Amino acid sequence: MNTMKISVIIPVYNAEKYVSNAIESALQFEEVHEVILIEDKSPDNALEVCKKMSEKYERVKLYQHPDKRNHGAGASRNLGIEKSSGEFIAFLDADDYFLPSRFDAEKELFKDPKVEGVYGALGVHYYSEQAKREYYPLFGDGLRTVYKRHEPKDVFPGQIYMLGVFGLFSIDCLTIRKEPLIRKMDFYFKPHLMLHEDTEFLFRLSYYLDLYPGIIEKAIAMRGVHENNRITKVDGGTINPALSKTILWREVNHWSQLEDRIPKDVKTHIKRMYYSYEIAKAPRLRKWGMIIKYLFTDYKNIRSGLYNINFRKTLFNFSASV
Repeated sequence: MNTMKISVIIPVYNAEKYVSNAIESALQFEEVHEVILIEDKSPDNALEVCKKMSEKYERVKLYQHPDKRNHGAGASRNLGIEKSSGEFIAFLDADDYFLPSRFDAEKELFKDPKVEGVYGALGVHYYSEQAKREYYPLFGDGLRTVYKRHEPKDVFPGQIYMLGVFGLFSIDCLTIRKEPLIRKMDFYFKPHLMLHEDTEFLFRLSYYLDLYPGIIEKAIAMRGVHENNRITKVDGGTINPALSKTILWREVNHWSQLEDRIPKDVKTHIKRMYYSYEIAKAPRLRKWGMIIKYLFTDYKNIRSGLYNINFRKTLFNFSASV
């Protein structure tokens, strides 16, 4: 097999302090054919940093959206895919970075044409002591990884059911063969999702493509945690996590109901996840109405504990307050 040609796509927003490190971490690999920067109207000096990096390195290509406005990470990754010329696609957030082992597994696994995607493990790096104090309880020092080696057919249900024994993988640690991505998926990232757009994409991707485990025992990339991480504003408490998760599961539920080949029990589980987050974020009066409704319409499954923690916690809190 000839040297892989990988296009690394980096959406850039408010990351002037970190994007140079991300770019250079990708350029260390001869397999990286190009690093595609999609500058998304950053409020800081990120555009100037990107311009300097594109002038310095021939493999670095800089783009903006045609209207030069902000469109979010999903739309930026979509534009990166459109602009890419590599046989394979990898993603990297502008405040994260690759480790030297990033593509070790891919070089071997992609020799098999049936392998359409490979995922690995993500570590954590705190850019400051303040960031560590604030977000260590959220991220710790652990790996974001899939804990065992699974067959491709098990990756979609493993993620959808969010089983503790399965785990999760990050978009930073995913490499995709471009041809089946274009052929099998009608759309890539959903631009209207401003949060969790990568999670929603990974759910669908694992349904349509055969994804294989690469290096899952140790980190091949690092999540950079700082005071202004977009996702920490949600999971760290600045934005209501129930609301953001409701939007995610509403989108997944809508897609699953339109996809005829998804088993009925999986569709039912997705719908329950959506309803449970809706209940968690609902005002008190509406919450009661929804709980009463589902006690009648889905009592058997509530009784057996199949709803996620949000529903059970809500039900418990209301029972205790009566």
